[in-house]
Amino acid sequence: MTTYLVTGGAGFIGSHLCEALLARGARVVCVDNFNDYYQPERKRRNLRAALEHPAFTLVEADFRDQAAMHQVFATHRPARVAHIGAMAGPRPSMQRPLLYEEVNIRGTLVLLDLARQHNVEGFLLASTSSVYGRTPTPWSETSATDQPLSPYAATKKAAEVLAFTYHSLYGLPTQIVRFFTVYGPRGRPDMTPYLFVDAMRQGRPITLFNGGQGVYRDWTYIDDVIAGVLAAMELNPAFEIFNLGNAHPVQLADFVALLERITGYQAQIEARPLPPADPPITYADISKAQRLLGYQPCTPLEEGLSHFWAWYRRDVLA
Repeated sequence: MTTYLVTGGAGFIGSHLCEALLARGARVVCVDNFNDYYQPERKRRNLRAALEHPAFTLVEADFRDQAAMHQVFATHRPARVAHIGAMAGPRPSMQRPLLYEEVNIRGTLVLLDLARQHNVEGFLLASTSSVYGRTPTPWSETSATDQPLSPYAATKKAAEVLAFTYHSLYGLPTQIVRFFTVYGPRGRPDMTPYLFVDAMRQGRPITLFNGGQGVYRDWTYIDDVIAGVLAAMELNPAFEIFNLGNAHPVQLADFVALLERITGYQAQIEARPLPPADPPITYADISKAQRLLGYQPCTPLEEGLSHFWAWYRRDVLA
């Protein structure tokens, strides 16, 4: 039975990954510090099913803590690491850039060095489409990533560079997956679907950058992203980067109209200029992931948002 270490395992993407690995018969060691970026109680609810599984272990620790993480590696001897944990979001990173540097760069370096010391067989780093900045779309893995627009994007790019360095120096098999606007059940309260639905339900206005016109996002459903992550870890190449997006960007105004139809609530729109940390379009070229991983995102936006709305009513409003 292969043991996986999943950082940020109580979060949105991390908790789904933990459940998927357990369903495949793996042993999972979840590391999470339950910080207050959003309610820790919500993260604990994300783990309700996993905590019932005999092959699941929860370690409450901060992956920046070298001594604590050394103990995790020495005790559980993970064969593979899925480093999902991070401080997320371009705009919040403008308020707390030093924290983003500490978590996303130093934290990644702690894990890379322990993976080297403990002869880990594979290291997967979760990155972001934000590294592409204003590079012309669609973005392929060879598109320029040297002009990120936010501290968040810059720190994730730095983590990618460190991962390559550890692969180059020590032969650590490394996969980097760049996520594109992931959404679905357990989505964080600061993510667009949650923010918009919350406001629409309470009759509060929502902020639409550029009034929702000319702003496109490549919404990618959580199940499709998890399938891509699992395929990347199974392939276990020497070093590869994969875009995990949907390759069908949707204009923000159309996204809101779809949310209105699904929820039955009308949105009150407050138009504001697009912040400088946000590119107008995110759009993944996924041909490499399709070719090497068999990655095929198959969840239409309407279906994915319906799943999100059902979860919101069941878990948030309950």
